[in-house]
Amino acid sequence: MPSLGPMEWILILLVLVLLFGAKKLPDTAKALGQSLRLFKKETTKLHEEDEVRAAQSATATPQPAPAPQQSLPPVTPSVEDRLRVLEEENARLRNAQAAAAPKDQGSV
Repeated sequence: MPSLGPMEWILILLVLVLLFGAKKLPDTAKALGQSLRLFKKETTKLHEEDEVRAAQSATATPQPAPAPQQSLPPVTPSVEDRLRVLEEENARLRNAQAAAAPKDQGSV
């Protein structure tokens, strides 16, 4: 691939000046430089983190496989259990209401 000569660079700079204007060109170049610095810093940081992880995994001793856990009963009652409890409560309330109703009617 041929390299760019001085004429090509002059042509590129002329097109940039026409596109962005002479006043915005320094700001655009500054923003591009900051973006490239930030990109380089982040890629360097990622590379260092990868090296640290590789070093940790190489020095870490393999852990024994965890023993399979026994299935524990659910912490919350199932829908059927809750429905049964609600039905029992409903029956208890109806019985209490039925027992209280004849006493109220007899006193009137």
